[in-house]
Amino acid sequence: MLTIKEIKELLTHSPQSELIKTLESDERKGVKKLLKTYYTKIEKDKAKAESYRRMQHYERIALKKGYQLIAGTDEAGRGPLAGPVVAAAVILPDEYYLPGLNDSKKLSESQRESFYTDIMRSADVGVGIIHAKEIDQLNILNASKKAMIKAISELKQEPEFILADAVTLNIQIPQESIIKGDAKSVSIAAASVIAKVTRDRLMKEAGAKYPGYGFERNAGYGTKDHVAALNRLGPTGEHRRSFEPVKSMVKQ
Repeated sequence: MLTIKEIKELLTHSPQSELIKTLESDERKGVKKLLKTYYTKIEKDKAKAESYRRMQHYERIALKKGYQLIAGTDEAGRGPLAGPVVAAAVILPDEYYLPGLNDSKKLSESQRESFYTDIMRSADVGVGIIHAKEIDQLNILNASKKAMIKAISELKQEPEFILADAVTLNIQIPQESIIKGDAKSVSIAAASVIAKVTRDRLMKEAGAKYPGYGFERNAGYGTKDHVAALNRLGPTGEHRRSFEPVKSMVKQ
């Protein structure tokens, strides 16, 4: 008879159906617990696969129209008081599968980091960064669009079709704007992960350069501690002068 340890090991490596049938008749509590965990994982994997299939909807439509190189683009950092807005553009390879991929805001930091590594290794990725001074000159919407266009230009391949999260870009490439696209398109979701991780890393660097504001924790968003530091220390080179309350502080 197999030990609990042996069964646990077998269940982690796509066990044969004959083994599962045998284990279902095993009355040991430890075996029943392992089977419950196994079935729960199977259901979660199925749910992830179905979610991924649904999120390929817009890519499938574009493929049916004859487009092959389809890039998703998204940005991170529209709302913060400090730091750049960062955009990414991603062309995923054919048959690419990354279960659990979703809007970066719905993922944990460890999940984002893991997905970031996989996407960077497997896909064609471009990144565009617009810093605070230029955000003040352009306004945040135009800065976000410029970052996306820059990210698209950084791709190794020229995309034939663009899937963009909630914006229409002034470029000569066919495109579709998708509201909440980072939760509806795998390409946009991949771009959201790249943009978010890239920006978070930049803000950690800013936190080291400008201690006291907590950029490494708040990513430049207007948290209570961040605003308190602003009142105490004043704005830095990372702060957006066109955003309140920074705008009022600069006028004083």
